[in-house]
Amino acid sequence: MDIKKIVRLAMFLSLAIVLSILESFIPIFNGMIPGLKLGLANIVILVILYLYGFKDAIYISILRVIMVGMLRTGLFSITFFFSFSGAILSIIMMTIFKKISLFSVVGVSIIGSIFHSIGQVIIAIFLLNTPNMIYYLPYLLLFAIPSGIITGLISKELINRMKDS
Repeated sequence: MDIKKIVRLAMFLSLAIVLSILESFIPIFNGMIPGLKLGLANIVILVILYLYGFKDAIYISILRVIMVGMLRTGLFSITFFFSFSGAILSIIMMTIFKKISLFSVVGVSIIGSIFHSIGQVIIAIFLLNTPNMIYYLPYLLLFAIPSGIITGLISKELINRMKDS
């Protein structure tokens, strides 16, 4: 791996961490439904997925969750596991749907947002031993689509600009 790529990925990781932490302070998303966020760090992950591929995107995604866990939510806290499971399922599904080539960057972003919510609910059911957590999913999914559209549009623009440079 060349030094230019390492530096870019390190900057992307830093940006994803900062966006995650800043987003946790936005009251409109932080207070409506617990755990509900726009997913700004997913912009970074989408850009990496499209410019560098799955391997780099999953590394950065995992490192982001670990770093935010250490800095903000507590490493190996329940919030950490929610974020980790959502991030892993999201990146796997975004990669699959990207490879299918039927979806645009915005469509792949929506898939990522939806599956992040599904991953969080699955781990919540498992960790809290509460099957009723499934009733939380429709509320998360209602927000997942517009947030996926927003992050997808921003990601698409960034990808196009970075490909041109």
